[in-house]
Amino acid sequence: METSFFEGQYVLVDKLTYHFHSPQRGDVIVFHNPELPSQLYIKRIIGLPGEEVEIREGRVYITKDGKQQVLEESKYIPLITDYQMNPLTVPDAKYFVLGDNRNSSTDSHYGWTVPQENIIGKVWLCYWPPSEWGLSPEYSAALE
Repeated sequence: METSFFEGQYVLVDKLTYHFHSPQRGDVIVFHNPELPSQLYIKRIIGLPGEEVEIREGRVYITKDGKQQVLEESKYIPLITDYQMNPLTVPDAKYFVLGDNRNSSTDSHYGWTVPQENIIGKVWLCYWPPSEWGLSPEYSAALE
């Protein structure tokens, strides 16, 4: 999840939030990889159930209710995405996730989505190393 989180960081995960409301676009989550359940991943939620996600020309496009919009990600993505992805509709009770280091991330652009039951929780706080201590960055993953 570089640039937001780096290997070797320790984070606290809020396991209660999603008992009260559904995951939201922009949330950074920890989950069991649906293809390798023994592996934990940390990624950002990009697409919600029922939405169509497409990546082209370095941008993420979300189609919701028949309206296509570009995802504004300039606050947490340093480089544009160097790959394309055909439209994928996110199934019910699943989420489309991408790493912030898009060009080197194993994530939903490979065709898989995350079932809600695989989500452990929302990243809340980094506590190690001390130089990185602080709350998880909150970015609005707004549609333009």
